[in-house]
Amino acid sequence: MKDKIQKLLGASIQHGPLSDRIYLMHLGRAEPERLIPELKLLAREKNYSKIFAKIPGKALKHFLEAGFSREATVPGMYAGSEDAFFLAHFLDPKRGEIRSRETIEEILDVCEKRTGLGHGQLPPGFEPGILSEKDCPDMARLYGRVFQSYPFPITDADYLVQTMRSHVIYAGMYFEGRLAALASAETDPSGQNAELTDFATLPEFRKNRLSGHLLQFLLKELERHPVLNIRTGYTIARAESFGMNITFARSGFTFGGILVNNTNIAGNMESMNIWYKPLSASPEDTAGTASPHLIPLAD
Repeated sequence: MKDKIQKLLGASIQHGPLSDRIYLMHLGRAEPERLIPELKLLAREKNYSKIFAKIPGKALKHFLEAGFSREATVPGMYAGSEDAFFLAHFLDPKRGEIRSRETIEEILDVCEKRTGLGHGQLPPGFEPGILSEKDCPDMARLYGRVFQSYPFPITDADYLVQTMRSHVIYAGMYFEGRLAALASAETDPSGQNAELTDFATLPEFRKNRLSGHLLQFLLKELERHPVLNIRTGYTIARAESFGMNITFARSGFTFGGILVNNTNIAGNMESMNIWYKPLSASPEDTAGTASPHLIPLAD
């Protein structure tokens, strides 16, 4: 059964058995005092083990008082001025027990040493480009080859068309006319932020740092669209993936926290890391940015 995306009291949520959770994606016009009991009620009815919420700072007090815990923070994510908080409420305490802590710490140690190093030159024969609706069948097939499971239906060409028409910019890396890798920027013009996501590279093209080059290409593409006025880029990366975490560290992103046992991806329930970067901030805005280990792993 596919996860559902729906409105609840003015908020946008995703929920379903795949990731065994409710994801509050956008608070919207919902009042936290009314929304939180409805989220908990839905979670109990569906027997979900986690409620995962992304909220603006103005709503933080209500969620903390209702028993949610803070997992990650993105400073200035909304319009460059209001912080975003990623919260969790575990209905099953075992869901909140972090696994592979040593591996995650090791990855963060490596990321700290490679922060801002960039990705070098794009290997010969590769060319990035913005994708259009006619590319969606090829995109769906590539995602199907790379991911055994994914929290959104990116293996459905119709879904890709729908998101492309509404708010998502997709970029592809071609090798001799063949689609070799993909990534996207899920834009939120009202919040002036974009999630850099959906990175996938065919096995035969790995070790070319294509994700890093696609990331840089998408960041430049966002800058080319001033009407969007995107001020913050962020990602939710698999916590045990050396490649993706290092990709964002090399591009100057900062670690914002860990989402414990959050997402069913590639056939497994995995913890996810938050990384963020101011995209149109002045030098003073980015001064003193925290290094990865100033934000501890959740206990």
